[in-house]
Amino acid sequence: MEFKDYYSALGIDRTASDDEVRKAYRKLARKYHPDVSTEPDAEKRMRDINEAKDVLGDKEKRAAYDALADRVARGGHPEGDFQPPPGWDEGFEFHRGPRQGPADHADFSEFFSSLFGEAERRGAARQNFRARGEDHHAAIEITLEDALNGAEREITLRAQTVDAQGHPQWENRTLSVKIPPGVHPGQFIRLAGQGMPGHGGEPPGDLYLEVRIAPHKLYRVEERDLYMTLPITPTEAALGAQVQVPTPSGGVVEVTVPRNARNGLKLRLKGRGFAGKTPGDLYLLLDIALPPADSDDARKAYEQLAQATASFHPRQHLGV
Repeated sequence: MEFKDYYSALGIDRTASDDEVRKAYRKLARKYHPDVSTEPDAEKRMRDINEAKDVLGDKEKRAAYDALADRVARGGHPEGDFQPPPGWDEGFEFHRGPRQGPADHADFSEFFSSLFGEAERRGAARQNFRARGEDHHAAIEITLEDALNGAEREITLRAQTVDAQGHPQWENRTLSVKIPPGVHPGQFIRLAGQGMPGHGGEPPGDLYLEVRIAPHKLYRVEERDLYMTLPITPTEAALGAQVQVPTPSGGVVEVTVPRNARNGLKLRLKGRGFAGKTPGDLYLLLDIALPPADSDDARKAYEQLAQATASFHPRQHLGV
C-alpha cells in the first residue's frame, strides 16, 4: 500500500490555511469533476481530490495525518509497502459529519480506509450509543454552623464537560447547594442531573459532594460527636462548681463540675452533637488552668495551699 500525500493532491503547502484548502479543492473539482471534465484520468483524480479534502478539511483528521506523516518522514518514505504503525491515532477522535454516510467513502483508497475507516466506524458507534451520563464527585468544605443548622450556599467547581464535537474541556460552574441540617463529615450531598451529559438522549449523571467541615475555634468533630476543651480553675476542680458552657446551637448551658475533678476528665452533654436518628453528643474535656502567682495575695494563697497540702506527693509513684 502506498503512502498518499494529500497536500500534493490539492497542490498546497502543509502550512495552508483551512480557507486555502477549500479554495484549492473547489478549483480542482471544477477541472476534474467527471460530469464536466475531458481529462482521461478525471475520475481517479476526483477521487484523490475528494479524499484529500475529507482529511485536510477536518481538524482532527488533519492533525492525525500530519503526525503520521512526520513519523513516516523520520523513518524514510516507504516504497509501496506502507502500513500504519500500531497506535498511530492514539489521542485523536474522529467524528462522522452529517453528510458522510457509509457510501460516501466507498471509493476511497485502501490508504484512507486503513487510517480512518475503523476510526469512523468507532465514531458512528459512539453516536448510536445510549447510556446515562457518568456521576461526578467533588468535595466541599463548610462551616460547623452550616453543618449543624443547615444553609443554602453557592459553590464554584472546576468541572470537566464535553463540547459539541465530543472533546473534553474544563469550565467553572457555580451551583446553588442546599445543605441539610445535621450533615456530618464524609456524608454526600447529591445534586441530581449535575454530572456528565448522557449519550443518545439518556439523562445526565448526578454530582455527589463529599462534606468536609472547616476547623472551628471551639469545637472538634469526631463522626457525629463534638469535643470542646473546658478550662476550669483549681478551686472549681477541687471543690466542684457550676460553670457556664457555650453550645454549638448558640445557647449557653450550666454544667456541674464534680468535686476533685481531675485534668482531662470528660463530661458528656447528651444529644448536643450532630442531629440525626441517633444524635451525637457534646463532650467537655476539663483543663485545669493555674492562676498566675503575679501578686502578693496570689503568692500568699499558693503558700497557704502548699502548707495545707504538705502531705500530698504527686510524684510518689516515680519512687523519688
